[in-house]
Amino acid sequence: MEIRFFGVRGSIAVSGSRIGGNTACVEVTSQGERLILDAGTGIRALGEVMMREGAPRKATMFFSHLHWDHVQGFPFFTPAYLPTTSLTLYGPGANGAQALESTLSQQMRPPQFPVPLSTMRSTMSFGAALHGHTVEVGPFKVTPIDVPHPDGCMAYRVEADGHSFVYATDVELPERLTPDVARHFEGADALCLDAQYTPDEYEGRKGMSKKGWGHSTMMDAAKVAKDLHAGRLFLFHHDPSHADELLEDMAQEARGLFPFTEPAREGQRMLLGRAAGA
Repeated sequence: MEIRFFGVRGSIAVSGSRIGGNTACVEVTSQGERLILDAGTGIRALGEVMMREGAPRKATMFFSHLHWDHVQGFPFFTPAYLPTTSLTLYGPGANGAQALESTLSQQMRPPQFPVPLSTMRSTMSFGAALHGHTVEVGPFKVTPIDVPHPDGCMAYRVEADGHSFVYATDVELPERLTPDVARHFEGADALCLDAQYTPDEYEGRKGMSKKGWGHSTMMDAAKVAKDLHAGRLFLFHHDPSHADELLEDMAQEARGLFPFTEPAREGQRMLLGRAAGA
């Protein structure tokens, strides 16, 4: 199972960052199958990679939630315009299929965007991601997990090739981490966790308090990784106001609690385990 970060920023995209300025998009591949987690602005570059691979193209997409920074890249996802592409898209919650299709359609209507969703000629099917209900995609087992965030959000535990990866963007930790959520995070080989704020920012010692905004600090993320025996921790959903130097400092401070911590970096790839038969 290989994970590749195409977008690691939160809220809005920024320029001039070595760590990465695109909003959330993560690719997971194994044995010829591709998962795409969220469709922030990072999905444009992922689309370019897929275009170079040639047709036909196939992917299964899981959306954490439908806030702007997690869907805004979809109109620029070139493979979706081609009839040789097949996409299965899961929206969060019981009405996830309808809500996701409606959201993608609405953001591609005038005056927001000149090209409607109907222009995309790929085969698209929509489904609902439900808490605790595992979806099997080729070698993958993908389990959606409800996590605390305004308007709701899904984390995803992805398992394949004997290893596990948890994607948990836009979640407020650790006070609201319930046992039911924690058990899905337990023992992940790689844990990608929201760490948008420093403790001073979250508590309001620098600017207004961020409590209740649905995001966490790097120290919250490190504590969860330590307590739940993760293998590696990737700090994610970087605040748009945070320069690279601050993000590196945040990771360094978090390593005091959980040594295997680093900021998620755009373009970064990691391999977990070996595919069957490799």
